Amino acid sequence: MRHLLSAADLSLAEATAVLDLAEEMHQVQSRPVKKLPALRGRTIVNIFFEDSTRTRTSFEIAGKWLSADTINVSAKGSSVSKGESLRDTMMTLDAMGVDCFVIRHSSSGAAAQVAGWVRAQVVNAGDGQHEHPTQALLDAFAMRQHFRRFGSDAFAGRRIAIVGDLLHSRVVRSNVLLQRTLGGEVVLVAPPTLLPTGVDTWGCEVTDDFDAALADADIVMMLRVQRERMTGGFFPTEREYTERFGLTEERLALLKPEAAICHPGPMNRGVEISSAAADAANSLVLDQVSAGVAVRMSVLYHLLGSDEGAMH
Repeated sequence: MRHLLSAADLSLAEATAVLDLAEEMHQVQSRPVKKLPALRGRTIVNIFFEDSTRTRTSFEIAGKWLSADTINVSAKGSSVSKGESLRDTMMTLDAMGVDCFVIRHSSSGAAAQVAGWVRAQVVNAGDGQHEHPTQALLDAFAMRQHFRRFGSDAFAGRRIAIVGDLLHSRVVRSNVLLQRTLGGEVVLVAPPTLLPTGVDTWGCEVTDDFDAALADADIVMMLRVQRERMTGGFFPTEREYTERFGLTEERLALLKPEAAICHPGPMNRGVEISSAAADAANSLVLDQVSAGVAVRMSVLYHLLGSDEGAMH
């Protein structure tokens, strides 16, 4: 595999290899000196056409810890702001001898388009409301670590409830695709107004009954209400939304003893998740952030660490 554009690009063997190597990379984070020489001489350009803190920073750290020359390009400071097309921008950068582009863009399919234009390898760091494959991988990494504490790190038979604003989320699609590969069972929970078109073809259970889904969930992943992408009234009030679809303190008490809470961030505390849930002992939110660097190191190494530049 030459690029990582979708979670569907990964076979079970490839996804497992990324997660396994990420465990080794995770140990690097606790070392006094965190540099590995693995990608010395390689050049990675992180080009973000949308704002990001976690993803951009973790990709930058991942590249630098692998000794790659890592450059950040913001669309606001690039020739795109002067009217240059995405194609011309990417081909100009590609002509400079870049080895890998990590790209985030507001248009679905942008990363795949770029992959068709450039010689460099491409990692999709989020394209519109489409996909975010490395987020799904780091979610899976945090879940697998949690499952291991209770005996088995297998996803088969695990039930993962993904709750909230599914319509505007690129995380949900990647998680559904990756969990299908890993063997996890996904149930999607949202009001009908926040369901993506065609969700009934995704091959997973869909419900608007959060309490019922909560009862047998091994993982509850809460998604942010993306108000900046909403142009209409998707629900009456925030208060009503929280009552029906928020992980409140009351719902926290209904979780199975071994269940855990995930959130890709940033969190709207008091809307989709209460502070009690976000900071609970079984919350994996900070584990997910920590996993982000290790997983992205693993992805970059799998793509760039061999002369063939392919995931094997």
